Amino acid sequence: MTVATRDGTWAYRSRFGDAYGRTYFRRFGPGVVSSVGMGTYLGDPTAAVDERYRAALVEGVESGGNHVDTAVNYRCGRSERVVGRALSAADVSREAVTVATKGGFVPFDGERPADPGAYVRREFVDPGLVSPEDLAHGSHAMTPRFLDAMLDRSLAALGVETVDCYYVHNPETQLAIRSEAAVYDLLEAAFARLEERRTAGDLSAYGVATWEAFRVPPGNDAHLSLPTVVERARRAAERAGRDAGDHGLRAIQLPFNARMAGAFTADVHEDGGERLSALSYADRVGLDVFASAALGQGALADTLPRAVAETAAGDTPAQKAINFARSAPAVTAALVGCGRSEHVRENLAAGTFDPLGARAFDETFA
Repeated sequence: MTVATRDGTWAYRSRFGDAYGRTYFRRFGPGVVSSVGMGTYLGDPTAAVDERYRAALVEGVESGGNHVDTAVNYRCGRSERVVGRALSAADVSREAVTVATKGGFVPFDGERPADPGAYVRREFVDPGLVSPEDLAHGSHAMTPRFLDAMLDRSLAALGVETVDCYYVHNPETQLAIRSEAAVYDLLEAAFARLEERRTAGDLSAYGVATWEAFRVPPGNDAHLSLPTVVERARRAAERAGRDAGDHGLRAIQLPFNARMAGAFTADVHEDGGERLSALSYADRVGLDVFASAALGQGALADTLPRAVAETAAGDTPAQKAINFARSAPAVTAALVGCGRSEHVRENLAAGTFDPLGARAFDETFA
């Protein structure tokens, strides 16, 4: 099989679990994942960076990190291809590793073209994959047809039959050209198509990856209501012939770290007359949260807020920052870039320490 399975991920935990803390592996989907995930966003689109990523990913997967996060557009499409090569090279079965990718931004093919606008017209508009009206900022779409094509592209680049979690990438981008209600309609249509692809076996679950949408208040130009997104997933499941409660929306991804804590501190989502933060609402309804930018894209690798430095466990600031991020309610894994093997070793070693308990975590915001 080319999909993460219950047996495969639990066998992986048995193989590596003794080297890590008690809560390092956490339930996700049918199995378990490491609570330190490997991201592939940063880096130039070059062969040299490809090779560093490949080596780091192989080392990570062979050392206890079984969650890999990427996207069709990362590093001009190179990141997905590198993930595929690393999965093939690693001495670990595909059934043991969860692979998440994303669709929404128009991807380049290996390098940035000299004329991006002409490239988008030639490769996406002229073949009918998107219309000009679909595109926000000339680079983002989330129509069913476009996401279909991007999922197919990702499956080919990764060399897998099934993606374990497929995210609609930064849907708030569409708020630049259409109303909030229209964006929810687009999301529902996207979810309905992803439900069909789930039935076909092309993905195991889907999610929404955001930067601002779930952390900013209503009225902000980038706000989207997480409860409304969940309701649209329920409707999409019904459109696809499933029970509303059997929808495939399983995860959200959003920034959360020691300096960007709004996902926990900002009560911007209304549920039953109560205002909740994104993490609190996700915890309430059972959504898994993957915390992106756990190191603030490197800014927290050297310097931490005093409260975090004093309370989070770890030998280095990076490890303390990772452990802070994976201590938050509903967070299944903290995502950290893995462009170099030495960074992967340090980052995964954060999992040898226990995360903060609920009381200690709350007290860092007192």
